[in-house]
Amino acid sequence: MDHLLAFSITVFTGFFAITNPISNMTIFMSLVDDEDEKTKRQISKKAVIVAFIIVLIFVILGKFLFQLFGITIPAFKITGGILIFFVGFEMLQSKKSNVKHLNKTNVDEDLAISPLAIPIIAGPGTIVTAMNFVSNGGYVKIAIVIFIYAIMCFLNYVAFNLSDYLVKRLGRNVISVIGKIMGLIIAIIGTNMIIQGLKISFDLV
Repeated sequence: MDHLLAFSITVFTGFFAITNPISNMTIFMSLVDDEDEKTKRQISKKAVIVAFIIVLIFVILGKFLFQLFGITIPAFKITGGILIFFVGFEMLQSKKSNVKHLNKTNVDEDLAISPLAIPIIAGPGTIVTAMNFVSNGGYVKIAIVIFIYAIMCFLNYVAFNLSDYLVKRLGRNVISVIGKIMGLIIAIIGTNMIIQGLKISFDLV
C-alpha cells in the first residue's frame, strides 16, 4: 500500500509539473481575452475533456503501441527522458517550450482543441510522462495514472475559469517563479527516466 501511495504522489507531481495549470492560466487568458464568460467556460471544458481522452488513449494502448512498433521500455525511457528534460530546461530559461507550446497560434482555429488541448494540456511531454508511468505497471497503476490525470484536467479547468482573478492576486512574477520551479522538477523527472532506462539496458536494477 505504501508503494502505491508513493507512486501516486510521484504521478501527481510529474503531471502537475508538466501540465502546470498555474502557468497555463496566462496562455488561456491571452487566447480567449475577447470572449465572454460563457464562451470561456465552454472552451475550457472542451479543452480538458479532449486532453483527457487523448492521454487516456495513449495510457490504455501504450503497451500495444510498444509491441506494434517494436519499442523497448529502456529505449522509450531514455528518449522520453531526453524529451522531458528538454522541456524542463527551456522552462528554467523562461522560454515557452517548442515541445509543449505552439510558436504561432491561429486564433481562427478551434482553440479548445488546438492549442489548448494539444499541445498545452496534453502535449508530447504529458503523453510521454503518462506512458512512462504505466510502461511496466499493472492495472492498478494504470488506474491510478488515469485517475490522477483526470484530477489534473479538473485543476486546469478550475485554473482557466479563475485565470483573471488568480493572475491579479498572484501577479505574473509569482507565476513566473512557479514556472521555473516546475521546470526544475520536470528536468529531474527527465533525468530520472534516462537513469532508469540505462539501468534496465545494462541490467543494473
